Amino acid sequence: MLEEKHLDQIADQLADRDYAVIDNFLSGEEIHAILEVFDIHKKDGKFKRAAIGDSDNKTVDQSVRKDLIKWIENDNAKSPTQVFLNRIDAVKDFLNRTCFLGIKEYETHFTIYPPGAFYKKHLDQFNKNGHRKISFICYLNVNWQPEDGGELRMFLPDGALDIAPIAGRLVCFRSDVVEHEVLVCNANRYSLTGWMLDQYIDLSFL
Repeated sequence: MLEEKHLDQIADQLADRDYAVIDNFLSGEEIHAILEVFDIHKKDGKFKRAAIGDSDNKTVDQSVRKDLIKWIENDNAKSPTQVFLNRIDAVKDFLNRTCFLGIKEYETHFTIYPPGAFYKKHLDQFNKNGHRKISFICYLNVNWQPEDGGELRMFLPDGALDIAPIAGRLVCFRSDVVEHEVLVCNANRYSLTGWMLDQYIDLSFL
């Protein structure tokens, strides 16, 4: 269960520095259960090469990013995934109450960075579509070691900051401000990745 102090930390850190990092967002048992869902989707061939650009200008460019994704349908999510979605719902509602962000919904996908994969420096908010407000990543990498690579590098006013993709860690940041990249992975890197939006997903064509 998500503790109130975690919600306070996320809101305070986002307000103070445009990003937040908290550990133990998911327990070890919850992480293993979600990784089993990853395995199911992998066996079913559900993961696809991730594209760049918005819905009108999507292209697959492996010189920019090499991750594999499978979008999550919230209404049909398996129970281990629903645990995570319920926590993100709590974060969304808390940020709306305390930071007045006007978030309506969020979109999320399973993400795998196989060895050799990366994602070059970018912003999550599109040039012609400013509806992404808060990006979030929850890592699922049990026993991650520095030599495994795959750190999140954020480009901040004070310089670059590398965040280790440790299992259970949640990172949130402003989609319109924080440029970032994923460093080259030397081992499979698993995460749940998403964006909080100021519109409903079924209105994304507007």
